[in-house]
Amino acid sequence: MDLEIEAIKAKITQLKAEHRSLDEDIRRLEEGGPFNPIEMQRLKRRKLALKDLLARLESKLLPDIIA
Repeated sequence: MDLEIEAIKAKITQLKAEHRSLDEDIRRLEEGGPFNPIEMQRLKRRKLALKDLLARLESKLLPDIIA
């Protein structure tokens, strides 16, 4: 169980780094003047997919609470 939790935490760390990198790429495209809107859309979709995956992984780390 502890190995699974550590694997999830490592994956979360990796995905957060990729999310930050996409943020920087998007900001550079926006500041760089004319840009390819399809590329921008692709980056934003990937960023959103990462955010959703991060939320799912982080929810796995929360203990189950029986009400």
